Amino acid sequence: MADAVTLFEVGPRDGLQNEPRSIAAKDKIKLVNELSACGFQKIEVTSFVSPKWVPQMADATEVLSAIERRVGVVYAALTPNARGFANAVAANADEVAIFGAASEGFSQANINCSIAESLARFVPIIEAAQAANIPVRGYVSCITECPYDGAVQPDTVAEVAQDLFDMGCYEISLGDTIGAATPKTINALLDAVLERLPAAVLAGHYHDTNGQALANIETSLARGVRVFDAAVGGLGGCPYAPGAKGNVATEAVAQRLASLGFDTGLDVQRLKSAAEFAKELRN
Repeated sequence: MADAVTLFEVGPRDGLQNEPRSIAAKDKIKLVNELSACGFQKIEVTSFVSPKWVPQMADATEVLSAIERRVGVVYAALTPNARGFANAVAANADEVAIFGAASEGFSQANINCSIAESLARFVPIIEAAQAANIPVRGYVSCITECPYDGAVQPDTVAEVAQDLFDMGCYEISLGDTIGAATPKTINALLDAVLERLPAAVLAGHYHDTNGQALANIETSLARGVRVFDAAVGGLGGCPYAPGAKGNVATEAVAQRLASLGFDTGLDVQRLKSAAEFAKELRN
């Protein structure tokens, strides 16, 4: 049997959050419904953040509450604080995510606090999630380069990743936020992270800004990573990271994985249709 790889679809959240044009809730709901039919195990639907900072996600409750849920699909939401977590629970999120950074500059720009302060803020969210039996996923941004601080040390990333895991995150998604990573820097990063955590609890989140995402995924596969984030149609980027354009397209990752002999469990034709709809939302 082919080795299985899980693609965590982040297009509805990480993909759409940076789109300048307001996208109707009904279109976001339709996108999630189309993705649900593709065979994904995990879909990140939205984020419960202040609409002041991310206006595109102001309809988070409406979208998450109205999607057509399929058995076997986990519908996740990003929750940066206790209020966001409570709202996500009220909208029936199956899973939540918290996001930290491996650089002080990005942490201040993204969530207005230091790395240490951000980790302290996550404690009550994780405690509440554990009490409610809701899994928590952790993101680490700027794993090789920061738009404010420059190069990021692999040991710093490994330390933050372990902190998140030790706090209770079941999986740590390593984010190449501005798409500056290369196979060489990903290998160096994984050298450090794998000394602390097993590959089974890691995911790769590689932006394709410089066309390196697929190569970075192949490098990570060789190191045992079997979960990767991707956005249908290549939607998105980060509003707090200059130059962070272009999540890697889910359909491109699925095609590359298939050519390498990995099984994603995705319906390729349905995925192509969802990608076409996603691209329409950008126009």
